[in-house]
Amino acid sequence: MDADALRALQAPLKDKYRETPQAAVITLKAQGRIGEGVTCRVETGKALVEAGLHPATGGPGTQACSGDMLLEALVACAGVTLNAVATALGLTVRDALVKAEGDLDFRGTLGVAKDAPVGFRDIRLSFDIDGDLTEEQRATLMKLTERYCVVYQTLRQPPPIEVASRVM
Repeated sequence: MDADALRALQAPLKDKYRETPQAAVITLKAQGRIGEGVTCRVETGKALVEAGLHPATGGPGTQACSGDMLLEALVACAGVTLNAVATALGLTVRDALVKAEGDLDFRGTLGVAKDAPVGFRDIRLSFDIDGDLTEEQRATLMKLTERYCVVYQTLRQPPPIEVASRVM
């Protein structure tokens, strides 16, 4: 896809959202169901993923770890965003490797140390880009990728999360 094709694809949507801002607000959904042992089966829209305990918390390592899935979502979103930005700007990017790493202290989630955080302490996102880019183009590409990556921005500025439960 080139910049013109991307603009043609997105132009009607942008016009619609300018005219009717509420049409741009879409509720994305995810759901899962607890499974055998200590697992949860998550419907991804393309496949069924069974998430389980990470080996550092007693899991067998045969199921997906939700922490890995979070990093995978960040990599996927950042990669798609980088590709879309490069396309929109007409930049030549032949290949890009997107990597995310996160540090967890499992003492937190296991309740071993109250001072240990539950969740990622640090997350590092990196890009190895093969393309004909000047330093200014690379900087612009990175700036706009960060700006428009949904998962990155959600992690940087987390929204309030409402938790509800009911007995079925």
